[in-house]
Amino acid sequence: MVSATLLRGMNDIQSHRGPDQHGIHLEPGLGLGHRRLSIIDLSGGRQPLFNEDGSVVVVYNGEIYNFQALATELAGRGHRFRTHSDTEVIVHAWEEWGADCVHRFRGMFAFALWDRGRQTLFLARDRLGIKPLHYAWLGDGGLIFGSELKALRQHPDLPRDMAPEAVEDYFAFGYVPEPRTIYAGAHKLPAGHHLLVRRGAARAEPRRYWDVPFDAGPNMRAASAGDELLERLAEAVRLRLIAEVPLGAFLSGGVDSGAVVALMAQIMAADGAGPVRTCSISFGDPAFNESRYAEQVARRYATDHHSEQLDVDRLDLLDTLAGLYDEPYADSSALPTYLVCGLARQRVTVALSGDGGDENLAGYKRYRWHLDEQRLRGLLPLAVRRALFEPLGRAYPPLLGAPRFLRAKATFQALTRDPVSGYFNIIAVLEDDLRERLYSPAFKDRLQGYRAVEVLRRHANASPTDHALSMVQYLDMKTYLVDDILTKVDRASMAHALEVRVPLLDHELVEWMSSLPPALKLRGGDGKHLFKAALRSHLPEDLLYRPKMGFAVPLASWFRGPLRERVRTALLGPRLADTGLFERGCLQHLLDTHDRGRRDYSAALWSLLMFDAFLMRESDVRPAPAEAA
Repeated sequence: MVSATLLRGMNDIQSHRGPDQHGIHLEPGLGLGHRRLSIIDLSGGRQPLFNEDGSVVVVYNGEIYNFQALATELAGRGHRFRTHSDTEVIVHAWEEWGADCVHRFRGMFAFALWDRGRQTLFLARDRLGIKPLHYAWLGDGGLIFGSELKALRQHPDLPRDMAPEAVEDYFAFGYVPEPRTIYAGAHKLPAGHHLLVRRGAARAEPRRYWDVPFDAGPNMRAASAGDELLERLAEAVRLRLIAEVPLGAFLSGGVDSGAVVALMAQIMAADGAGPVRTCSISFGDPAFNESRYAEQVARRYATDHHSEQLDVDRLDLLDTLAGLYDEPYADSSALPTYLVCGLARQRVTVALSGDGGDENLAGYKRYRWHLDEQRLRGLLPLAVRRALFEPLGRAYPPLLGAPRFLRAKATFQALTRDPVSGYFNIIAVLEDDLRERLYSPAFKDRLQGYRAVEVLRRHANASPTDHALSMVQYLDMKTYLVDDILTKVDRASMAHALEVRVPLLDHELVEWMSSLPPALKLRGGDGKHLFKAALRSHLPEDLLYRPKMGFAVPLASWFRGPLRERVRTALLGPRLADTGLFERGCLQHLLDTHDRGRRDYSAALWSLLMFDAFLMRESDVRPAPAEAA
């Protein structure tokens, strides 16, 4: 029998995700718990939620935006509904279509469903991985699962061993890519996958039910494609305006959030609703401050706009961040994201965001760099390139922190690689040679030759496209989007009991955008070419065509100023030393070289600082031998 006390502990550790209601269900060999953030059908929709005869029960996190149409269809097939919530649609859809029910859902979701009659547990995660789902098989054959790793950690039988491969992945990517977690025995259910477990059957493996297709669509003129893009995005925005609680939007000053707010304001004005509530975070450092662009959009659409400045005195939140992510996580924009979510939650319960535009419409500068390198690679065979450029790559000094076009060493090294390892070289937080110097000989032995580039190779082998641009967009959707961007937003928002909806990741819109010719996405140096052209009548010209800034923080100056002693104490302290993972001489070199301004090692220092913060919170975690991973 599942322990009710243990189940409540696993459920309550995630109370921030659902402060409004909570419930558990127990029966022989099964326990389900749920914390609810009430958005739709506030008086109904309590979970765990059952079908009519109590034989099917579900716990669920997310929103199914087409639930009303599905409920009408299912009612026509004889299913009886007791609530007006999207949750109840899941149990009846399972009864009607079984595991194929996930194909009918349009939205973001992670759910666990138990069918007593079939003695089947069904776990599923939405197509793009907007909502998280973690699970672990225990030594006695049991299965535990939860939205966050902290729920699994409540179980005393979860091993606390770190996976060596996950450590390597973290220092390469800045996060632990799915399906791994930092723990050797715990996993993330990958985006677009489900897991069907039958009692008494062999241990099941996740199965993919959806992928970004990248099928070439019909030939379209740029103007008509731009019009259709905005029409489809407007539909995705409209679907995400369904709520029985206050609703608003993030407004960063970038193209994507500006587009969402513009369309949201136009839709709400046509429906006679009040102004859009928007919020943003600014920085005192003008190099990182996008607030004036956000204010331009806010004025144009008469939004109810609130902004807050992030100052260095908020660095007390570093330890809070380590607690949010449950494993090492090194995207420094988590700090302003956490703050903007807190600011939004003061006024709304649901916020729309512009996440996903860069991956779908080729907005990142690195896509242009990759295509430039690919053109050069195409001029000579790989063997010739290696003979020419490997000596140059060794001879040139690294200029980390310099503009990309001045980093000849990185470019020469990239030209000696195949396309996948070349792209990995562009995106790696700590480049190969730095990780090689950072790791101790003992840890290298535990890695047994494993390198993080294998994550990209695995996805490249499954890619539906071999086009140079589409391929790296696909790689980002499978890694950076789901494990960095969406993880960041989910944990930061749910820490404040704020739901974030992502119209640019509506799966029907994503499928359509993937079918567009790559030349409409990236033309010359202009990323999101089609999107920007279509938005000219909706957003200011200087916002559309200004250099991309991103949601970054001024780490380099922080590590020479207010964070100087904190990072030095962390890197040279006993916690990192006791892991046996790192070379102290390299840690000292990183600190001294950055402190003297000779090189910008802020990304490496932040990664190490957040790794130390993870170890400080999870004091029982320990390095594991490779065979345990």
